[in-house]
Amino acid sequence: MTVKPIGRYWEQRAEHFLMQHGLQLITRNFSTPSGEIDLIMRDADSVAFIEVRYRGSTRYGGAIHSVTTAKQRKLKCCAALFISRHTAWSHYPCRFDVIAYDAPNGDVEPIWIRAAFD
Repeated sequence: MTVKPIGRYWEQRAEHFLMQHGLQLITRNFSTPSGEIDLIMRDADSVAFIEVRYRGSTRYGGAIHSVTTAKQRKLKCCAALFISRHTAWSHYPCRFDVIAYDAPNGDVEPIWIRAAFD
């Protein structure tokens, strides 16, 4: 399996997990020239921009540690563009969450970090 189908699989798992926790999907795979946001979801009165990370091995620090400051900057730029294009969401508080899977065997519960960065 190539990287893209693997990523989509884990994004679908994360989406299902978050919906079970009451979040509602706004859109998935919002793309801009500077990058992509995996999931954008409504959580009560907030908009959550979700980055989904998967690592089959924790050898290099695991999934959580793979969200670098450079990646955070890209996500913030993408989120700003989303809000500018979809002004109905501009009055909602926003946050950046990370769903991480460290799954060498493929069967693991996600680690959900709400408001993982500013």
